[in-house]
Amino acid sequence: MTNSIWQFQTDQSLVENHGLKLDEFTKIVEGLGREPNLTELGIFSAMWNEHCSYKSSKFWLKKLPTTGERVVQGPGENAGVIDIDDGDVAVFKMESHNHPSFIEPYQGAATGVGGILRDVFTMGARPVANLNALRFGDPGHPKTKHLLSGVVGGIGGYGNCIGIPTVGGEVNFHSSYNGNILVNAMTVGIAKKDKIFYSAAAGIGNPVVYVGSKTGRDGIHGATMASAEFDEDSEDKKPTVQVGDPFTEKLLLEACLELMKEEAIIAIQDMGAAGLTSSSIEMASKGNVGIEIDLSKVPMRAKNMSAYELMLSESQERMLMVLDPTKEEMARKIFKKWDLEFEVIGKVTDTKKLVLTMDNKEEASIPINILVEDAPEYQREYVVNEPSPLVELDHDELDDNNILEDLLKMISHPNLCSRKWIWEQYDHMVMADTIVRPGSDAAVVRVHDTNKGIAISTDCSPTYCKHNSFEGGKHAVVETWRNIIASGALPIAITDCMNFGNPEKPEIMGQFVECIRGMGEACSKLNYPVVSGNVSFYNETNGEGIYPTPAIGGVGLIKDLSNTMTISLKKEGSYICVIGNSNNHLGNSQYLSIVKNKEIGSTPSIDLEEELKNGKFVLNCIEQNKFEAVHDIADGGLLIALAEMSIYGKKGVNLDINKSSLTEYLFGEDQSRYLVEISKDSFEELLLEAEKDKVFFEKIGFTQADQFEIKNIGKIKVEELIQAHESWFKKFTN
Repeated sequence: MTNSIWQFQTDQSLVENHGLKLDEFTKIVEGLGREPNLTELGIFSAMWNEHCSYKSSKFWLKKLPTTGERVVQGPGENAGVIDIDDGDVAVFKMESHNHPSFIEPYQGAATGVGGILRDVFTMGARPVANLNALRFGDPGHPKTKHLLSGVVGGIGGYGNCIGIPTVGGEVNFHSSYNGNILVNAMTVGIAKKDKIFYSAAAGIGNPVVYVGSKTGRDGIHGATMASAEFDEDSEDKKPTVQVGDPFTEKLLLEACLELMKEEAIIAIQDMGAAGLTSSSIEMASKGNVGIEIDLSKVPMRAKNMSAYELMLSESQERMLMVLDPTKEEMARKIFKKWDLEFEVIGKVTDTKKLVLTMDNKEEASIPINILVEDAPEYQREYVVNEPSPLVELDHDELDDNNILEDLLKMISHPNLCSRKWIWEQYDHMVMADTIVRPGSDAAVVRVHDTNKGIAISTDCSPTYCKHNSFEGGKHAVVETWRNIIASGALPIAITDCMNFGNPEKPEIMGQFVECIRGMGEACSKLNYPVVSGNVSFYNETNGEGIYPTPAIGGVGLIKDLSNTMTISLKKEGSYICVIGNSNNHLGNSQYLSIVKNKEIGSTPSIDLEEELKNGKFVLNCIEQNKFEAVHDIADGGLLIALAEMSIYGKKGVNLDINKSSLTEYLFGEDQSRYLVEISKDSFEELLLEAEKDKVFFEKIGFTQADQFEIKNIGKIKVEELIQAHESWFKKFTN
């Protein structure tokens, strides 16, 4: 074997077109003891790309806390699993489908939903909720309207057809996403703790079975595309975007769950990114076995498909299983009943190799360890930028007399306005277990036929991450934690979707490292571990990267649904109180961005001790039925949070606040704070409890009929707030 890559017979450009570096190709040749053929090269390309191998992120991801008393399954499987009592578990994960959704927004988003659904029901769980975290470019950008409509249509189209409610999420706009939108999809399912299915193949000689849809040429090199930057030729990559069929996925879901009841499945794996390649190799690797596949037996919907195409196709609605051979015929009948493909395409072997044949010809023979354990792992060079400094604002610019005018401007801005136009396109009530609909801090879904529920929230503040990645990473975690607390749930665990630019750039890698460090610190302190997730690098176009966006999906447990909280104000004459202190932090706030058109100042710091203390106090009070409504204070500060409570409850407020700068106090984005509505009779008791627990607790006003009023400033009708809040999307999309 030659030591020089320049003497290889394989064309250098062919290697590069497969997303492999020449030194990586050298490693492949050394591992095989020969040069790979084209099919083998495609397999290495799929398994060693960033999307599948996590080669730039593995080292850092291992630093996140992943265990806890309620963690049943952490990272490494199709989805994470947590204990929610009574023998029940919640199974959940979030994943990205960014590049496909930018190229073909409807199918990109739809197949993102389909893929994450399969990750969950592969584990034996029935999906009960979908969420998403979406980021688009500036609304004025020529592509934004088209991308928004396509993505929302794709999410709704797939979720509605398969009959899984889309119950929550987030949508934001920023120019950093002009060339790379983010579509992160999350699914939560419910299963029994003793009926979880895993992906490790076992049993030498056991049949390897292909089920679901036929394989076509759609999606070939999809995972490789997701591991590269965009340029002017991105539109040419449309053939790499998969096409989804939610009706077939519904059949596949029901067939898999029916078969799982029969104890016939030894291992099961979704054919997601890299299709048959990744599913077969992951099953073999986890089981420490080999797999032999006869590709001529793979159900095909296109003629004359090659071994290369069959292994790299990302056609949707497909699964790979290892079955108990005594139950093969019974399994075949179940899938025939559901009108789905069922084909034994191979067997488990003791060779610890992936061996592929087609028409009696060997197409590939690769040791599994080379593809998995020997895959590249980089500790890339990184640079940690200094956090953006605190900026002293010119107080002459902050006119308290304009507060209500500023409020209307902010509440009608695309980043703070109602997302009703979006979630009305999603069926969020199908299955009849949605307790809290979109628009509150967290969605709440009943565990069917019980009086307990799960609270779910997605969140992230990319601007905070851009200006201080360490604090921004903490922010992403604690925002979901507060949302879940505010709904009346005990936060248990998170899934993450780490969206960043090119990791080969030291400053981008530095953002990733610092976000991980911040997330890890917050998760550890709050006992809120990471149980699943996804990394999406190379979100760049022509060298311009997105803002660092570590989207977080949090899940919590409400043991008694009668304790569920929402943000809407409930009664007239109640007191409105703030929990948590304010330092009037306006840096990088929505106020500065929307009203002053500035992105300046530092990211607000988070005291995790304060966060934990305030959260425990709020949850304890909810469980004792002390609050009428709860809302965490986040983007836009106290006044935006209160306006949302007023809008959703259709109740007015009367604020009497004595502060030196009302603008800073009302729009500052200091953390670890909540707004609560309480009865007048409860105030003194709660004040004493807060003092005992050393929690800041302050009354700022009371609720009233239909006026949103600030003493010495002015008032507006609640109806005016509602109209401002709900108008933007309707105008933008018409």
